[in-house]
Amino acid sequence: MTPIQLISPVDGSVYATRIPLSPDAAQAAVTRAKTAQTAWAARPLADRIVLVKAGVAALNAMKDVVVEEIAWQMGRPTRFGGEFGGVNARTDYMSDIAAESLAPHMVEDNDKFRRFIAREPVGVVFIVAPWNYPYLTTINTLVPALIAGNSVILKHASQTMLVGERLAEAFHAGGIPADVFQNVVLDHATTESLIAARAFGFVNFTGSVGGGQAMERAAAGTFTPLGLELGGKDPGYVRADANLDAAVDTLMDGAMYNAGQCCCGIERIYVHESLYDAFVEKSVAWVNALKLGNPFDAATTLGPMANKRFAAVVRSQIAEAVAAGAKPLIDPAHFPADDGGAYLAPQILVNVTHKMRVMMEESFGPVVGIMKVKNDAEAIALMNDSPYGLTASVWTQDYDTAAAIGAQIQTGTVFMNRADYLDPALCWTGCKDTGRGGSLSYLGFHSVTRPKSYHLKKV
Repeated sequence: MTPIQLISPVDGSVYATRIPLSPDAAQAAVTRAKTAQTAWAARPLADRIVLVKAGVAALNAMKDVVVEEIAWQMGRPTRFGGEFGGVNARTDYMSDIAAESLAPHMVEDNDKFRRFIAREPVGVVFIVAPWNYPYLTTINTLVPALIAGNSVILKHASQTMLVGERLAEAFHAGGIPADVFQNVVLDHATTESLIAARAFGFVNFTGSVGGGQAMERAAAGTFTPLGLELGGKDPGYVRADANLDAAVDTLMDGAMYNAGQCCCGIERIYVHESLYDAFVEKSVAWVNALKLGNPFDAATTLGPMANKRFAAVVRSQIAEAVAAGAKPLIDPAHFPADDGGAYLAPQILVNVTHKMRVMMEESFGPVVGIMKVKNDAEAIALMNDSPYGLTASVWTQDYDTAAAIGAQIQTGTVFMNRADYLDPALCWTGCKDTGRGGSLSYLGFHSVTRPKSYHLKKV
């Protein structure tokens, strides 16, 4: 098998090399997972929760190593300390609601009939995880899947291969049996062949639209359920009654944090004409205060993109937009660490239109376009003029106004006065080319279980 290399964006070195499993070895892993799942599901729910939480505790104990490895693998500055806050909060919430979420729904229970709907695990859950939030995105499915009684096979992105190994190490240390949770390295062909062979009861994929289409093609005719979180081009809308300073601070952070490599990062902003000039001026000052540099430098607030080819996409979008009339407001010379490769200076563009790729196609980098709007109707039309629908951020002082606007936006989540955030009590979902399915909340347990109806009659 051809080795898979992990190229660090920090210095372009080969940080790790792994040999993917052969098709036979991959099938053997699935067989072990199916065998182990029966005994795992038979354990009491409370025991499974204890072991899952012990695995997360073991992961927390690796924090120093994990934070350093994340920086080497995908470039996030070490000052941000990894993803442990979200990992712990999501684990705790899903553990707390598990008993209620998985409990049978009793329709009738008397001396003649007992009728109820139970939920049972789907069997083997396959997680194909992305590199941008490598721990959080895995935990979203891993924790509820294990708690619900499934076994799990994890294939992590090649850019963050070591994350899967750390997760397996931690969960095994916490007491999860080795065959119940397996981390594997697979090439695309083997991955697709396993899906086509009905190896899994549920497949969760987070990645590109093209990757999601490949998953659907592989699963065609198998009736294997898929959870797909794909592209995004999330908008922010700043109304005339918005808190301007709060909007600038949150939306710019949502656009630039993690070098813009966030599934629900802000990629386009629409500002009411009465606030537009002030919003743009304050946003430029906010971005110019960032420091692009080596992620191990404590002063760095903006690290490299995960791969120089990702940065090349963003550079091409910016160049095309400027050639078409967009105005860049950030001087790249202000960020001398921009090396033309993975280290990319942030950018704010105005005079943009929806004829430009930078406003229509996913950028997944530290660039944002800002447009002036006259009213809610214009903003709603522009927000909906996108092939994607993950989140939308509305800035106003009124709950009812935000909800009314949100009802007209084609999106999975509506935020008011916040952005780039995930609430474990709410379903994480999307529409259009962003994908289908949902994770977290009580509905997250529905993705990794199937309903079974019982109609019991006494005679």
